[in-house]
Amino acid sequence: MNNNSVKSSLMSTKGVLKYICIFGVGLLLTSCRGQISEKPPIHPNMNMDQQDRKEAQEENRFFEDGRSMREPVQGTVARGLLKNNVALYEGLDNKGNMIASNPLELTKSFLYRGKDRYEVFCTPCHGITGDGQGIIMTGRYGYVPAPTFHQDRLREVPDGEIYSAIHNGVRTMPSYSSQITVEDRWAIVAYVRALQESQNATKDDLSKFDVDIAALESEFASKQEKAEQLAEARKPADVEISANLGEKIFQQNGCQACHSTDGSVVIGPSFKGLFGHEVELEDGTTVTADEAYITESIVEPNAKIVKGFPPIMAPFDYLPDNEIKSLIEYIKTLSDN
Repeated sequence: MNNNSVKSSLMSTKGVLKYICIFGVGLLLTSCRGQISEKPPIHPNMNMDQQDRKEAQEENRFFEDGRSMREPVQGTVARGLLKNNVALYEGLDNKGNMIASNPLELTKSFLYRGKDRYEVFCTPCHGITGDGQGIIMTGRYGYVPAPTFHQDRLREVPDGEIYSAIHNGVRTMPSYSSQITVEDRWAIVAYVRALQESQNATKDDLSKFDVDIAALESEFASKQEKAEQLAEARKPADVEISANLGEKIFQQNGCQACHSTDGSVVIGPSFKGLFGHEVELEDGTTVTADEAYITESIVEPNAKIVKGFPPIMAPFDYLPDNEIKSLIEYIKTLSDN
């Protein structure tokens, strides 16, 4: 065998051994997959794990009370959290009264921001136009109906009162202070005022602009007619009128939140012993609580205000006639007990 043959044979042997080693190392690494090691992981830098600090609720003997979680030093305020402008943050003046006007500048972008936030947070209850006919109010979810913004009482309240309702909540409406920023709350107040202006505009107001009033009236009449036809088509042939149904309506619409059935006073007058009795009104007159009066109080609650009670009830004019009559039948049973 000559030298060239020997060299070729050695190179061939080395190549085979090289591939065998690579395969063996790969096989060795693969065989380690899925095995749990009892040795601690390699962690050369421990100072991030063992920091010189206390965890939440951990005892700290440095302080006399042993608490690690410290309250701010009395009288100190974190940067950016000094809320000394009570008009802006609370909607109040220095005497604690609701401020009359929005403290922020009313601009077009500000109103559009209010519109955006209103449609996100407010429309489910108050409706897209502020009429209190939001999707949750017209269903059977058991919520106390939201009031319409287009009533005299809410048109006349100061801006601070609307802000307070958003900031603090009112009755069954929760506070939105954790969801809506201070500026956005005032933007919503501004948009609510814009809704009130738009929904109560007179012909004289519209005449100042390039608006075809006759066309608007014709369109409105057409929509009203279609709505009445649709309501008539959906009306069932036989409707139930009973005290049992009335009790269900009483519960489904959250009437118990304001009106008790045992004579106790909640927010509104009790239904106990109401039917057929005289009711004293805010203007000093009296009225008999008959079917006509109770129907009017359900559909248009602010028409006659009972003495000693605030005019805060929302209209339940969306209830069909049989449900209103059934509710009256239920109230009658409370007068018989």
